[in-house]
Amino acid sequence: MKRLIVNADDFGFTRGVNAGIVRAFKSGIVTSTTIMANGEAFEDAVSLARANPGLGVGCHLAVVGGRPVASPSEIPSLVDRNGALPATLTKLVIKIARGQVPTEEIAREFRAQVLRVASSGIKITHLDSHKHSATHPRVMEALARVATEFGIKCVRNPFESVFAGRLDSQPTWAYVKQFALSAAIAPAAIEFTRIARGHELKTPDRFFGVKLTGLLDTAAIRSIMESLREGTTELMCHPGINDDDLAKAHTRLRQERERELEALSDPGLRELAQELGIELISYREL
Repeated sequence: MKRLIVNADDFGFTRGVNAGIVRAFKSGIVTSTTIMANGEAFEDAVSLARANPGLGVGCHLAVVGGRPVASPSEIPSLVDRNGALPATLTKLVIKIARGQVPTEEIAREFRAQVLRVASSGIKITHLDSHKHSATHPRVMEALARVATEFGIKCVRNPFESVFAGRLDSQPTWAYVKQFALSAAIAPAAIEFTRIARGHELKTPDRFFGVKLTGLLDTAAIRSIMESLREGTTELMCHPGINDDDLAKAHTRLRQERERELEALSDPGLRELAQELGIELISYREL
């Protein structure tokens, strides 16, 4: 059986992103999302999740970008003098490589984020990480510990095949950079799998989305669906509405989110899923 989870990241980032995700769920093929406990529009996302119980909601754990949920005094190695988390994944990785960040402090922040989501009444379906920070073994270890503590059984496996998510059109510079990133992190997949299995965590069999971040359109989604093999695959996406809040936010994905929203809402994709025998599921069914 071919099963596909279409997960929209960044729920809670802005109200426009929230509205786009819900629209892609109601009228398109999005089945799942992950909420940011430290997002500016977290409360709005919680309200929308309650109003749309069919949408699977996981937790998008963030140790990169924005402010922490835990008190800065509890995670001093993770925050700067202004109490903010590292601005980029590179900055976080450098701090970890220098031995400046204890794994327990990462777990402490993740714990605070999961607790905030769970306390809102959301039944968390799975965990993944903002900016794919869990591709680093130390971050993944912290994530796995917290998943076990809260009884969360499923996590994203953010490693995609070298041949996954290819563009039909001429590759852009963004695609080339993201292809290079996907290839660079690939060796960490072995350690990721070891940690996940050690904590008895489930993951989909395959993953798409890193190389096509900001480039996902109807043609790319159709190509992915037509290439699916037996088992469960996750497609990561970033739909949203490019409103004033998003224009002010720290993100490179603005108009790209609207393009993804349009593509994900294409009724032809649901028809294609039926034609190909693809069951659209959330992490609840995993």
